[in-house]
Amino acid sequence: MISMVGAGPGAPDLLTLRGRDRLAAADVVVWASSLVPEAVLVHARPGAELRDSKSMTLEDVLDVYASRPDAAIVRLHSGDPSIYGAIQEQIDWCVANQRDFEVVPGVSSLGASAAALRRELTIPSVSQSVVVTRLAGRTSASMPPRESVAAFSAIGATMAVFLSAARPVDLQAELLAAGSAYEPSTPAAVVVRATWPDERALPTTVGGLAETLERSAARTTVLVLVGPALSGVGTRSHLYSPAFAHKFRRRSSPGSTAGRPA
Repeated sequence: MISMVGAGPGAPDLLTLRGRDRLAAADVVVWASSLVPEAVLVHARPGAELRDSKSMTLEDVLDVYASRPDAAIVRLHSGDPSIYGAIQEQIDWCVANQRDFEVVPGVSSLGASAAALRRELTIPSVSQSVVVTRLAGRTSASMPPRESVAAFSAIGATMAVFLSAARPVDLQAELLAAGSAYEPSTPAAVVVRATWPDERALPTTVGGLAETLERSAARTTVLVLVGPALSGVGTRSHLYSPAFAHKFRRRSSPGSTAGRPA
């Protein structure tokens, strides 16, 4: 079995229980030391073969899979493998070669970064959507033409920008391009190495984003969050409002005991 496991954002105790169990049972673990802290490997069993993929190509990784047809293999991906995890080509190989495989989800750096900022990303009447995207850079051919940061900026929703810290001026320019719903004063934040021991959460604004990124001196393991929801100001959610009824609760007046168990 080949298990593509989301290692979480960094902290070893944010690995899921399923991911921990797969690591504990693995004969071979392929992981990228540049993205996944070595501390996560504490869950691997003694004697497991550890292969650092930071300098490996996809073909190198697939060679490991091919040469261990009967092994329990864990491929550790940072965060959640469904977001910029490059797992589709591995899935395609497994299908073509009739290898059993699974995908084990992980805690994304998106959630970890929001936690570091102590913010909800979907505030009622402010933003009810989160856009996950990145700048088109060296891999610009991968970016569909309608999915630029500038295009998404016209929506004004909460935006999470991955893999873009190395181009701070370009990122700020796209966020403030013509037609953008963001303003220079719109809240933003730079979160560096979320949940790692040296985590940094740097609140800023869209207008100050390039300077904040430059000052952080971070280029990898960085997430940029943008949007008015980061202010923490908005209306109360209906979900727990006394005036809002649903399947499990009757409508009541504030302070009323109606619908509460005796």
